[in-house]
Amino acid sequence: MPLVLKIIFGSVNSVMAYPVIHENDFNYCEQGEGEPVVLLHGLFGALSNFNELIAHFSQQYKILIPLLPLFELDLENTTVTGMVNYIERFIEYKKLGKVHLIGNSLGGHIAQMYALANPEKVLTMTLTGSSGLFENSLGDTYPRKEDYEYVKKKTESTFYNPEMATKELVDEVYEIVNNREKAIRMVVMAKSALRHNLRDEIPKITCPVCLIWGLDDTITPSFVGEEFHSLLPNSELHIVEKCGHAPMMEHPETFNKLLEDFLKKHKNGA
Repeated sequence: MPLVLKIIFGSVNSVMAYPVIHENDFNYCEQGEGEPVVLLHGLFGALSNFNELIAHFSQQYKILIPLLPLFELDLENTTVTGMVNYIERFIEYKKLGKVHLIGNSLGGHIAQMYALANPEKVLTMTLTGSSGLFENSLGDTYPRKEDYEYVKKKTESTFYNPEMATKELVDEVYEIVNNREKAIRMVVMAKSALRHNLRDEIPKITCPVCLIWGLDDTITPSFVGEEFHSLLPNSELHIVEKCGHAPMMEHPETFNKLLEDFLKKHKNGA
């Protein structure tokens, strides 16, 4: 029997409760029925990043969010490849068959590598603020990590609207960068992402790809989205104004509309 943990996640507009299931070494959220949509969060990501998306799309799709074991694996496997292996095992364990992948930041990088290794299992892929080509890493490694105000400003820079960096989010980032074991794993993972540049591999991804990018993203600037668009043979690009690294958080209605239109075009593998 799976262990179900009830966790409350806050967002700017609402507070929602979703069960996090612990089952066979996987921690994940699952909502809705229909074609499976697998959401992959980023390095500092969490379920709360996808609150509005879950609420909107779980009416039509089976939404699954595996929580990446960023702090649980040994250092040797705390890599992008290690996360891809984890997602492969998760999708196989859940017997999902073909899936729609959505990845933000590091999650987009993992999605690309999964699609390259398992093209027959990917219906579509949506990337937003994805690494894989270029990024201004959050890790110049927070050289003044003990300075709460500095960490707050760094976290705010992730967004166009600094008010998106709630105290809860800043506290979470502050705890991570000041926890030696977690901080080491963040650095190891960030370096792994930089080593796994996919420029030469990206043109091999032939599934439909939706690129949703913030015009004011300072981590993976909008020109990165444009470069992905030029390299991916079957892609569409949408630039969201007054938006930083996480469009699904800053402009959830716009993000959901773009994603809904994209998924409708490619439902049932169309």
